Amino acid sequence: MYELPGLKKTAAAFFTALSLFVSCTTEKTPEPSTGYPEKVESIITTQCSTTGCHTRQAKEASGGLSMETWDELFEGANGGAVVIPYRPDQSWVVYYTNTDTNRGPVLTPTMPYLKPPLSDEDWQTLHDWIASGAPDRNGTVAFSGQPDRKKFYVANQGCDLVSVFDADTKLCMRYVDVGQDPGPGNVPHQLKVSPDGKYWYVVFVNGTVIQKFSTADDSYVGAIDIGTGSWNTLAITGDGTKGFAVDWSDMGKVAYVDLENMQFIRYYNGLAFPHGSWVNKAGTTLYVSSQSGNYIYKFDVTNPDFPEVEQIVLKPGQSPNNIAGTLDPHEVILSPDESKYFVSCQASNEVRVFDAATDTLIKVIPTNQYPLEFAISTAKNLLFVTCEYEPCDQDKCQGAVDIIDLNTLEVVKMLQEGLYEPHGIGVMDDEGYVVVASRNVDVNGPAPHHTSDCGGRNGYIKLIDLNTLEFVNKYRTEVSVDPYSVAVR
Repeated sequence: MYELPGLKKTAAAFFTALSLFVSCTTEKTPEPSTGYPEKVESIITTQCSTTGCHTRQAKEASGGLSMETWDELFEGANGGAVVIPYRPDQSWVVYYTNTDTNRGPVLTPTMPYLKPPLSDEDWQTLHDWIASGAPDRNGTVAFSGQPDRKKFYVANQGCDLVSVFDADTKLCMRYVDVGQDPGPGNVPHQLKVSPDGKYWYVVFVNGTVIQKFSTADDSYVGAIDIGTGSWNTLAITGDGTKGFAVDWSDMGKVAYVDLENMQFIRYYNGLAFPHGSWVNKAGTTLYVSSQSGNYIYKFDVTNPDFPEVEQIVLKPGQSPNNIAGTLDPHEVILSPDESKYFVSCQASNEVRVFDAATDTLIKVIPTNQYPLEFAISTAKNLLFVTCEYEPCDQDKCQGAVDIIDLNTLEVVKMLQEGLYEPHGIGVMDDEGYVVVASRNVDVNGPAPHHTSDCGGRNGYIKLIDLNTLEFVNKYRTEVSVDPYSVAVR
């Protein structure tokens, strides 16, 4: 058959164009990436982030948690973080999806809600993913990098852990094991961040060392052997090179150490129930409270090898005594300009203020019951004091935070809603809030939502807004057992 010239080429071009058109109209738009690694994505998108459960749309009805994307997972839920990188043993997602007590705690209601539980294989995949850091599909681990990140730290003395919080999101981002021996029992009692913000230190009630960690990545640096003692507190000199650890015993002592070269130097012996401690920035004057009695120790450590020590009686006219229940000074702190020092007296429910130059009593400030720990806001010129046992007329509430104006030396406000046995406290001036740790060890306190793998009752963290001096609305994040001490970076 005769063909018109060019007909074949024209037909070929037509059908090629037609095929491209059909292809364009039928090809589906690629689904946006969830950010999860492929195997994890398959589990979460089919079992967790499904219609009506842990999606953006259902977030408020699902505990405030959306798992639609990796980024949203690390925004946390109403109670804080649900996945802690590298720590499946502290990640609530692991416990809520667990159905085998041999693998660890089982939390109810089991997830997926009202559906068959995860298979053993899927559960293990989630567990192992979190153990490897819970990275996104590109290998990025949440909260990694940023060595200068602002943080606050909480010592969970019931489980030998330190909780590490990101100051910006206010989420727990890491848990760090501390202590010499595996398992609970070392009892990390107090944390301190060095003045330059480069290191954090921890002392133990049942331990023989001071442990040192880098704040850049919270890695372990080393330990200083300070011998047997009930090591309760640590004071650090302004240049960060020296420290004084306090052994709270009836015949207690202070361990003077070189923090820079990680060496024990010497003891100051023969102290009765020493507890709270503070050292001036120059490192020449050390204050140590004698917790069962009516006085504090004042050390002139200008020559730390041959310190001069005196007893400062807190109630003028009395002689020094160690009668428990008199004043029982718990903690001591210097004012920012170091012109005054403050002593919390847990037995007499007051803060006593002294002139630092003359050691004369300036004022007695009545407080709520059992005042303990101090924290100062230099930006607002306020002193915060936790009072652990103040009665509360609300349900599941005990304790208070008293706020003292450093100019007038008066209590200007008291907060207690939602607290239970508040103890540790720290101020984040740049971020505009105060961190308060509620121990919640008493069985009459609010029931924890989660179970700890080491036993005991979880505590929780609340925040105070520095501008309004009210609790930050809806913020109440649960942490591991007995959050006792707070330190800020």
